[in-house]
Amino acid sequence: MREKRKREHVENYLRTTYKGATLLENVFLEHNALPDLNFEDIDTKTFFLGKIVDYPIIINAMTGGSDFSWEINRDLSLIAKEFNIPMAVGSQTIALCDDEECKSSFKIVRQTMGDNGTVIANLNAQAAIEDVKKALDMIEADAIQLHLNPAQEVVMLEGDRHFRGILDNIGNIVEKVGKPVIVKEVGFGISKEVATKLYNVGVRNIDISGYGGTNFIEIENIRYNNIDFSDLYSWGIPTALALIKCRELPKELNLIASGGIRDSMDIVKSLVIGGNMVGISGEILSYLLHGGYENARNYLEVTIHKMKILMLLLGKKNIEELRATDYKIMGDLKDLINNS
Repeated sequence: MREKRKREHVENYLRTTYKGATLLENVFLEHNALPDLNFEDIDTKTFFLGKIVDYPIIINAMTGGSDFSWEINRDLSLIAKEFNIPMAVGSQTIALCDDEECKSSFKIVRQTMGDNGTVIANLNAQAAIEDVKKALDMIEADAIQLHLNPAQEVVMLEGDRHFRGILDNIGNIVEKVGKPVIVKEVGFGISKEVATKLYNVGVRNIDISGYGGTNFIEIENIRYNNIDFSDLYSWGIPTALALIKCRELPKELNLIASGGIRDSMDIVKSLVIGGNMVGISGEILSYLLHGGYENARNYLEVTIHKMKILMLLLGKKNIEELRATDYKIMGDLKDLINNS
């Protein structure tokens, strides 16, 4: 059943039509007509999970557990290796059994990226510590994402309905697992209040995964014909709002900006308003499924090139300088921040 659901999630993603607003369009960056640097001077390298990566971009969690997923993860991991960027696998719950064929769709990521690649495991935040260790060992992961998905679960026909005790479980995993823990939403955003609770139990890496990208209520609604959940499609915290508010926490908290990240402008703005890294999932998956490996690879190559152009036009020669860029907020984003 899980394997069938995994494939349905990918297929239904391609059928979704609802587009939410990340509110990144409400972030204004001022043009610098005297940048005083050359294009070749721009350095996009950054430090993440103890390794130097060439770009502050993560290919974020998507899928695994089937032949279909094996091909997707192979192609994405080839891209991650070529560009020397991290990659997270989809939820490994399906592979915690002894089915080696199922596990292979996750193991292919480490096999492709090699020892120097940055690979991130993935399980639900309710997972037992023993399963977390299995997931890490399965792909020799550098860290684990623990995903929070109550909005998806409660509209999923076979989804979970019990969420008590998750924060304590996360704290236990952080204390005992011995590898970095990234707590990740799945597209509805993490508030400052939730981020503070996570920080207080020892979490130092949060993927805010805000509203504006993949909408799992719509994806599950396509699978579930008994109830129409379309009136809930607008639920969530826009990516820009979640990122700005969570950035008010101590700087030692690493924030991954994801949720509707589609182009170079989204990446640059996300880094400016508080992101340490930026996660891309749905957009690169679309390019892959619609045009194959070369199509997805070219999308990322062009996106990175335009990101460097924007850094030049801001007069920022490296990622550290880019993160310190002044910005202004306007429109709905300004109203939400002023009223929060």
